Amino acid sequence: MSKCDVCGNDYDKSFTITMHGLEHTFDSFECAIHALAPTCNHCGCRVIGHGVEHDNLIFCCAMCAEHEGVAGLKDRA
Repeated sequence: MSKCDVCGNDYDKSFTITMHGLEHTFDSFECAIHALAPTCNHCGCRVIGHGVEHDNLIFCCAMCAEHEGVAGLKDRA
């Protein structure tokens, strides 16, 4: 069994994710999202879908990007 990096739960079905060369252990996708998913630069929500990007800034949607002054991004191609 391995202990979750976020909540500390010692779980027999834990899994690891390697990101940027570092290995992380989690007991649920919820904990993995909490630890690894980027946050929207406008509203702060976790971006668990594709989101949109501009100049290394990540937004959950084009509307949030627009609120930050970024024009021309679309949620769908």
